[in-house]
Amino acid sequence: MEKDITKHKLKKIINKLSKYRGRNTELVSLYIPSGYPLPKVTQQLRDEAGTASNIKSKTTRKNVLSALEKITQHLKLYKHTPKNGLIILCGNISPQEGNPDYKLFSLETPEPMSIRLYRCDQEFVLTPLKEMVEEKDIYALLILERNEATIGLLKGKRIELLDHMTSGVPGKARAGGQSSVRFSRLRDIADHEFRVRIGQHVNNFFLDMLPVLKGIIVGGPGLTKNKFVEGDYLDYRLKEKIGDTFDTVYTEEYGLRELVDKASDSLQELEVMREKKIMKRFFQELIKENGLVAYGEKEIKNALEIGAVDDLLISEALDLWRVKIVCNCGYENILTKTEQDLQKLETEIPEKQCPKCGNLQLEIKEKIELVEELSEKAESTGAKVHLISVDTEEGNQLFKAFGGIAAILRFSMR
Repeated sequence: MEKDITKHKLKKIINKLSKYRGRNTELVSLYIPSGYPLPKVTQQLRDEAGTASNIKSKTTRKNVLSALEKITQHLKLYKHTPKNGLIILCGNISPQEGNPDYKLFSLETPEPMSIRLYRCDQEFVLTPLKEMVEEKDIYALLILERNEATIGLLKGKRIELLDHMTSGVPGKARAGGQSSVRFSRLRDIADHEFRVRIGQHVNNFFLDMLPVLKGIIVGGPGLTKNKFVEGDYLDYRLKEKIGDTFDTVYTEEYGLRELVDKASDSLQELEVMREKKIMKRFFQELIKENGLVAYGEKEIKNALEIGAVDDLLISEALDLWRVKIVCNCGYENILTKTEQDLQKLETEIPEKQCPKCGNLQLEIKEKIELVEELSEKAESTGAKVHLISVDTEEGNQLFKAFGGIAAILRFSMR
């Protein structure tokens, strides 16, 4: 679970960093691989500072040199490169010219990193970071029937519609004047040509994904899917990845979701199925008269305090922070804020009067993401923590209908 929380935090950091822009090529990205000697990095930064001294624009030159100096000073905090590697991003992120705001972001990577990179650009280099949080399990989804086909992708928990195709295959009623044999032959030809076209589209979508594609799941209401699987319509490398076929009713996006549900046994290890399974348990308990469930921040907190939580369900979309405000006079207050409201509070707090003594001595003493706080409390009591995405219908319902926090209990709190 610690790995899931780390990935969740990293996703939020990436989202935040991706919004920053420099006025010129002045945002510095430094990737240091695991085991790489820091003295060499420091020397490289000195060399880069020498090169940056020749930048014509006075403002850009100042911003790059300032970023390099902050990075050099930050590296002095480390005796050696962290176990998995180190990423440092630094630069002037102020949108207002003449009012610089130099920020340094330092990240110890959650998995070993081999890339070594230094770059100045108008935005931070985040591609290697994004690759660390990408879902590794990828399946192609294909729904086939005589008149239409749907091509989709299952990536971790997310189901994505890639293409929906319709055929020119004639209906069963034959046109006037045509013999039944000739009409049947024309239908077979059109049917075959449609399968060829489907195969070409599937090849175009998935051949480039071969190294990460775990399999192809095929569904449909009739025999068309079987003819496609048995025929030579796909590149042989993709054909080798075809798994089970399933009878389905629907097409397009709803059909893809039906196919994933039908393939649940085959995809049992996938995160999306684990999510669906735990959310199904929650909803089953919810409709019982004395169901062992709780939801909402206050009720969940109480359940955690008495050790009643067996499974804690937290939405990945939950954007709340627990903030502790203190004053020298002894005043304390704990608030729950969104990230946006927290940033506003951090700006305003020096100008706020203490409700107890009236002085301008308020400060933010502690802040922690609610996801992290609840997860730590749950794990301390032996409860299992499940981060639920909003990419599934059930996950979306958890976030919108239950405030993003719910639990299956060990015993009733009533």
